[in-house]
Amino acid sequence: MIRRDFLKFCAVIPFIPTEAIMEQTKKLLSSIQDNTDKEATSWYIFDHIISYTKSSSIDRLPIGERMGKIGMLFVGTAYVGGTLEGETETCRIDLTGLDCVTFFESVLGIARITKKPDPTFENLVKEITRTRYRDGKLDGYTSRLHYTADWIANNVKKGTVKDITQELGGVEFPLKVSFMSEHPQYYAPMAADSTLIPEIAQTEQEINAMKHYYIPKENVKDIESKLQTGDIIAIATDKAGLDYAHTGLAYRDDRGKLRFLHASIARKRVFLDKPLSSYLKTVTSHIGITVVRPLEV
Repeated sequence: MIRRDFLKFCAVIPFIPTEAIMEQTKKLLSSIQDNTDKEATSWYIFDHIISYTKSSSIDRLPIGERMGKIGMLFVGTAYVGGTLEGETETCRIDLTGLDCVTFFESVLGIARITKKPDPTFENLVKEITRTRYRDGKLDGYTSRLHYTADWIANNVKKGTVKDITQELGGVEFPLKVSFMSEHPQYYAPMAADSTLIPEIAQTEQEINAMKHYYIPKENVKDIESKLQTGDIIAIATDKAGLDYAHTGLAYRDDRGKLRFLHASIARKRVFLDKPLSSYLKTVTSHIGITVVRPLEV
């Protein structure tokens, strides 16, 4: 599919989409091959999601339920990593392909701006800038909240989310993050500019000095009943130098089963997976979860 075909399709469909239109948008999305289509396509995906939330009263739901409904609209979207990277640090948003972080980040951002009087794509950029960067200020590569532990702490501080892990029975999660500063060759900006490495190392020390909590995976089944749709799930890892290996959303299905909604690298798409406690057992290095609950705007 080429750009003009997608624009032609969008020109003839109603502004307020139905579920069938959302399904057709997903099919069109899966056919995109050319990167030049992605900017326009992201805009239209966003436009239709906002229209759908208004026409179906999703925007009136509590934020967790809004996130669940919006997250399910992305099911089937391709897993694509590295969409945030480029020659300069800007707030990139690509809804045509998502990784585990950009999935929950995009869903959260869209859910939050549905409560604002002017939910435009430009305001989505502002919202994601606020959550993606330290204290909401984009100031180069090192201002991005690269580590999930840093994202959680800074967004608790900003009032975006509440870390409920400890009240769910979580135990202290002693972190010693160091992977980025020890492996700058994996990060193009640091490989190109070695002066960034000490800044990242300083951030790592600050993260390690904070208190963090997680629920060991053998205890997750016992607390699943307390989780809500839209809770952000960060999966802790025992891999050296890292904090969390994966992220996604809690989603309670029609039968009341608490499942894991995420951009799956194994499935190569956004996928509503098995129950969360069962999913954790599939990867040996997954040692538990941290849970943060989104707060209303």
